[in-house]
Amino acid sequence: MNFRKSLSGDGGGGMPMTAMMDVVFILLSFFVTSQIFAQWETEVDVTLPTAETGTAPQRLPGEVIINVLPDGTAVVNAQTMTDESLRGMMGRLVQLYPGQPVLLRADKATPYEHVIRVLDLCRQVDIWNISFATLAPGSAE
Repeated sequence: MNFRKSLSGDGGGGMPMTAMMDVVFILLSFFVTSQIFAQWETEVDVTLPTAETGTAPQRLPGEVIINVLPDGTAVVNAQTMTDESLRGMMGRLVQLYPGQPVLLRADKATPYEHVIRVLDLCRQVDIWNISFATLAPGSAE
């Protein structure tokens, strides 16, 4: 009795699953790592000032970016916010995530009083982890 199956009728046209799993894993890794760059908000209308001694900080997960335009308007996640709505949003964030990091991006033409107003709003809701965005001399945004 011959219990072996004939290999000639198999055809061998199957898809190699190991190679397919490798490709899927690489694609998954690529999209997960590139997705973090899509979350970093950069307001196009903000021209950052330059600083000689500034260093590029390590981006923190969940960092809130507040853009301050030259007219004093605060923009968060592409939404224009009033002082009351900004204070309310930041207050809710602090309740959920104490030590919430904030990145303040003020246009170089923004009057100092608008930057201080936003800093004061952050301080009112007990946000202390604030960074300021600048550019290195000669770099383009």
